[in-house]
Amino acid sequence: MGHFAAVWDQRAAMEVMKDWNGTDQVVLRTPRGASVRVSLHGGQVMSWRNDKGEELLFTSSKAIFKPPKPMRGGIPICFPQFGKGESLEQHGFARNKIWKIDENPPPLHPSDSNGKSFVDLLLKPSEDDLKFWPHSFEFCLRVSLGINGNLAMISRVRNINGRQFSFSFAYHTYLPVSDISEVRIEGLETLDYLDNLCQKERFTEQGDAITFECEVDRVYVSSPNTIAVLDHEKKRTYVIKKEGLPDVVVWNPWEKKSRTMADFGDEEYKQMLCVDAAAIEKSITLKPGEEWTGRLEISVVPSSYCSEPFDSDLRYL
Repeated sequence: MGHFAAVWDQRAAMEVMKDWNGTDQVVLRTPRGASVRVSLHGGQVMSWRNDKGEELLFTSSKAIFKPPKPMRGGIPICFPQFGKGESLEQHGFARNKIWKIDENPPPLHPSDSNGKSFVDLLLKPSEDDLKFWPHSFEFCLRVSLGINGNLAMISRVRNINGRQFSFSFAYHTYLPVSDISEVRIEGLETLDYLDNLCQKERFTEQGDAITFECEVDRVYVSSPNTIAVLDHEKKRTYVIKKEGLPDVVVWNPWEKKSRTMADFGDEEYKQMLCVDAAAIEKSITLKPGEEWTGRLEISVVPSSYCSEPFDSDLRYL
């Protein structure tokens, strides 16, 4: 168990513990009682709770908590691909690897240092990884929890290879909802999307907001940096801010597909929605020595939602 110093600082708000499989997990806390739990298996955020102890991420009741498979829920990291590929497992290998804690992370910007707790994780390819995806990289993931309870994630991928490579990426975010038929997403109206249920055919969104009455599996392209997920019954809105991630994936399996997934309850589609900040339509390409950065911040506010400008302080996460 970690030790908490009497004087509050970012690193004192971090505790490392073992899960039931013996894998390290990092717990971040704020002075007000909000918390985030991150597993070194996949660098996956497993839990995010507000200062009232309420869980703000969805996890399936049938989730399998045993490597090498990722847990169904939370926020898995999809890298270096999203979806299915020829040589790699679905959504890439990053979510199935054991990450390491960076003991010498770069400091927070002074404007972010008040009450924020964070952890930096590192992933580098193994010899086996290089057989299937022959590109040397360094992936640094910072997960932070603001004093206001906001969850932020920043990914930095550096090419330390002798030649350029390309990848796609997503923060595969599972949100809990009271009733999927009562939820709407604002900020994606009028955008083009690729429909994965129609061989990735391109369509234009016609609705005033995204609502749900059947299976949805779409990639909205060239999306704004702020979108909102409104839950009428809970009177709660998730505000998702992103940077370096032009696309948004929206997914709900609905009833038929739910019954085909061993690690997902038959009726759980009613209580979840995936809304992913992503880079999918156009791959990220890095030349040797180049670095890409993708940022995500999620906050929860009482409904109703008012659009606000993107917070420039995100660059300091």
